Amino acid sequence: MISRRNIRVKVMQLLYVLETLEDNTAIKDPVKALQQQFDKSEALFTYIIYFLTEICRFAETDARNRASKNLPSVADMNVNTRIAGNTVLWQILEYGSYQQALETHNIPSLLDRELVKKLYNELIEKKEYQLYTVAEGREKNKERDILKFILNDIMFASELWEAHIEELFNNWEDDGEMLSQMIAAFIQKPDAYNLQQMLGKEKWDFGRNLLTTVREKHDVTLDIIKPKLKNWDPERIAQLDMILMQMGVCEFLFFETIPPKVTINEYIDLAKEYSTPQSGQFVNGILDNIHKELLASGRIQKKEFKKKA
Repeated sequence: MISRRNIRVKVMQLLYVLETLEDNTAIKDPVKALQQQFDKSEALFTYIIYFLTEICRFAETDARNRASKNLPSVADMNVNTRIAGNTVLWQILEYGSYQQALETHNIPSLLDRELVKKLYNELIEKKEYQLYTVAEGREKNKERDILKFILNDIMFASELWEAHIEELFNNWEDDGEMLSQMIAAFIQKPDAYNLQQMLGKEKWDFGRNLLTTVREKHDVTLDIIKPKLKNWDPERIAQLDMILMQMGVCEFLFFETIPPKVTINEYIDLAKEYSTPQSGQFVNGILDNIHKELLASGRIQKKEFKKKA
């Protein structure tokens, strides 16, 4: 499922866009805009799976094309199509949730068939693939392993594929690592995933509430943050750092089940990755200071919680 870290990233990015837009009416419904970002994650997830299945199924296309030559060789007449009958592959292909996601996002229309062919031709030269084609039986773990090999060592390892995916999906850089892990889990047990509920109600509520709370409590959080900026000119602080700190303060005050330490660590990491080289240390110092003050004044009231990130 989509992680809370990824949710925070998408909320952060949307808040940044909302604050930097010259036309304040360009995004009329921020909550709807946030939902669209999660829809993009679902579409990207589905497309990666689809591309993987198309590489596997190209074995049959290759066999037909080579057999239809005017003077086919013995090799042309004996193309190994074992991968096209992979049992996990067909578990995915016949899964109703996957089929629905393909239709919802019009995924087949995005496919670069020439790139599928190129990566398939790279695949068939690999010793891992050749060993797979001569194995006896269809042991489930080996069926999964070859799909994971294609995903990690053929697709993700290809600069051409990465350029292709970045052209189609501007969320690849932010979502790629998370979705890679999710796809590995999906291959392990496809029918355990509902592709129409990759986010889940609890996490959607978290994302929506974080977005709306930061916007509604904008002045409140600034009043808490600005006194801590004694040696800093607020106008010269990176705008993204201010947004991250406002998000952190909102989690301190209005998200009762999220441990403050989790909040601080999450926003330190986001500052390091998305803002300036000094931002991680800066955000850490300010949020830690604010947390101590809010705690001392009794303004932080946390319920008993399970650890949430």
